[in-house]
Amino acid sequence: MLKTKIKKLCTLQRVFAVSVLAALSVVSINYPIFAQAVTQGYGTDQVMQRGMLVQLKKDDPSKVEPVTQATADKLFGVAVDANDAPVTLSADGKKAFVATAGKYDVLVSTQNGNIKAGDYIAVSAIDGIGMKAGAKESFIIGRAVADFDGSINKIGTSKVKLSDNSEKEVMIGRVQADVLVAGNPLMKPEQANVPEFLRKAAEAVAGKPVPTARIYMSLFVFLVCTIISGVLMYGGVRSAIISIGRNPLGKKIIIRGMFQVIITGLIVFILGIFGVYLLLKI
Repeated sequence: MLKTKIKKLCTLQRVFAVSVLAALSVVSINYPIFAQAVTQGYGTDQVMQRGMLVQLKKDDPSKVEPVTQATADKLFGVAVDANDAPVTLSADGKKAFVATAGKYDVLVSTQNGNIKAGDYIAVSAIDGIGMKAGAKESFIIGRAVADFDGSINKIGTSKVKLSDNSEKEVMIGRVQADVLVAGNPLMKPEQANVPEFLRKAAEAVAGKPVPTARIYMSLFVFLVCTIISGVLMYGGVRSAIISIGRNPLGKKIIIRGMFQVIITGLIVFILGIFGVYLLLKI
């Protein structure tokens, strides 16, 4: 009897422990801020301003440097003050503190227009500075939780060169944002009018994104070469069968000619495949 009671008590303790762990898991999921409020120290070869967008240095991942539009896919986090988070990880000699998640001030410009609360922030043409994300930027540093139009929190101005080679004067300042590096939800693929299976096949061959025009040109070359080689082989086999029926004595010569036609058709097909490969790869 006593043993039975002890077993029941142990079982209740286990159930209670499991329930507590489950509750803690739910809390950590619903309130991720406890895991987010951490900054880490990194080395740097240049002065880092608070709010600057950074990437890990290519040849030394223990250091950070300002991210550029050309290296936006390497976007890592935002430079912050050492006391901006309740938990700070650092080692001797570290000069820059970087946050990868949480609410922090981010350096931005008005290159892509005024920023409103809820807008996504991407890397601008100015190294280390963000801007309002559009449909062309691949990655974002996070989402603004306040507005910025250059009239408040302005710290300077700068001229940037746009894609059409024109220059534009932009305001630079800081805006608070929910920092979390991710893909841009607004981005629209340039090849939206290309069937998905065709786009994937082209990228698998080329090993990189391929322009729409080149995909369709490659498809045209492939279809033309396939049709030509198919017509050659079908015509050669059909003519050989008819000729053998009419002249059985010339069977060997007829078969030899048929194989020559088939080989010609295969060569045309292979050349077509090679042409498609070159169109996609170059």
